[in-house]
Amino acid sequence: MANLNFNHLRYFWAVAHEGSLTRAAERLNLSQSAVSVQIQKLEQQISHALFDRVGKRLVLTEAGRIALDYADTVFEAGDELMSTLDGRPGGIRQALRVGALTTLSRNFQLEFLRPLFGRADVELIVRSGTMRDLLAQLEAHSLDVVLSNSAAQRDARTPFRNMLLDQQPVSLVGRPRPGRPAFRFPEDLRSEPILLPSLDSDIRVGFDRLLDLAGIRPIVVAEVDDMAMLRLLAREREGVTLVPPIVVRDELQSGVLVEHCRIPQLGESFYAIMQPRRFPNVLLAELLDRYAVLKPEQVAS
Repeated sequence: MANLNFNHLRYFWAVAHEGSLTRAAERLNLSQSAVSVQIQKLEQQISHALFDRVGKRLVLTEAGRIALDYADTVFEAGDELMSTLDGRPGGIRQALRVGALTTLSRNFQLEFLRPLFGRADVELIVRSGTMRDLLAQLEAHSLDVVLSNSAAQRDARTPFRNMLLDQQPVSLVGRPRPGRPAFRFPEDLRSEPILLPSLDSDIRVGFDRLLDLAGIRPIVVAEVDDMAMLRLLAREREGVTLVPPIVVRDELQSGVLVEHCRIPQLGESFYAIMQPRRFPNVLLAELLDRYAVLKPEQVAS
């Protein structure tokens, strides 16, 4: 392949960031048709389409997202060169874009991303949202991976890949109860107030089923769809809280909370959701390699 034409790359870079040929042409002080022709030449040179047209919008293809990352690096390198020569050194970083459900354990997210902490060559972009919004961003190549506690549904149009990263037990935790007998599950839930995840949670559905089978109607003092808030309430309220221990790991280690009992036949799964890519993110591959010890049947296709 011939050497890359950096004028073509800059025109593409401008359109990608502006999201519009018209605005990019105004920024570059060129005609819209001239900018369009330059981008077509770049696409011909690299043998990949860079944009899809969705209605009146230009949306980056997977190759377009990769090209934009490299274009950002190229033009950032030029800025870094000028800064360095001007006595203001900096550094070039790779980006990893991670989406996480709003309700997902923050501790689990930290453990997943921890190998990249402190690396000067890495820029982490973490976005929270609903499953629907995050999967839309994943499909549009705005995210490299989505972290979730439930697998994504697949169909012919969106062949998402669900990789099971971990499975955690679920427990009833609460403040220490000195002098009181050991907690009896499920009998003590007839009189002990309880904090629960919302009905949207898989572990809540399983927990309700267990109590229904036992003929117990719990005293529910709160239902919370945010694990961070559930963690705070567990520290402040009397009674017990249904939660994976990883969510309250620090409180358990410090003794602020204690684990009263593990819930049999109940657990929470953590998934990395991706879609097939011709150009996988190498930073994501590094993170996922740590989970290669999982059995083959634990990786959901």
